[in-house]
Amino acid sequence: MIFEKASDFRDALRDGGVLIGLDVGSKTIGTAFCDAEWTFASPADLIKRSKFSKDKIALAAAIATRRTKGIVIGLPLNMDGSESPRSQSSRAFARNIADIGLPILLRDERWSTQAVERDMIAADMSRAKRAEKIDSGAAAFILQGAIDAMTA
Repeated sequence: MIFEKASDFRDALRDGGVLIGLDVGSKTIGTAFCDAEWTFASPADLIKRSKFSKDKIALAAAIATRRTKGIVIGLPLNMDGSESPRSQSSRAFARNIADIGLPILLRDERWSTQAVERDMIAADMSRAKRAEKIDSGAAAFILQGAIDAMTA
């Protein structure tokens, strides 16, 4: 089941549990996990994109490493809230992984990458390190926003 409202997604997860957050890009998929109590999100591994079937296997393996109960995918909307070609790509990705069998939340990700990059710059992180960690950091930012919305 694919949701766009955090409250509906929360209702599908009555028992809580670990969630995975995804920042789906054309070259990489940033991942993050939150604890089972939905307190904090932390960046995790980066999945390098290749064929979708291989991407899905890598995602399923990441999900299997923890008792993951749901998936939060960043939805890249335009600044005015309208859909973009990247939004459609994220929606298609969600539909294509729906058979994994976990509830999926599509979460507005406007400003996620910029916010994470700003924090990395403030921490005096090198450009090379930022490039390596930005997508998983954005996934954590997206996931944190979702769990904050679900627990508010």
